[in-house]
Amino acid sequence: MKTTTYVKDLRNKSAEELNQELVSLKKELFNLRFQNATNQLSNSSRINEVRKNIARIQTVITEKAN
Repeated sequence: MKTTTYVKDLRNKSAEELNQELVSLKKELFNLRFQNATNQLSNSSRINEVRKNIARIQTVITEKAN
């Protein structure tokens, strides 16, 4: 499955790489929300996908902290 391989890849990354990816996803989410507000977004399901990826990254960061 796609998500399981994505999570495995996240677990192999360092904390710095995870933080960089988290920042880029948050920027992407901001841009998607802005496009949605101005009715320029064609694929609104991308917002949910990005939100879930942010949550996955935050979960892996928390796992590494413990």
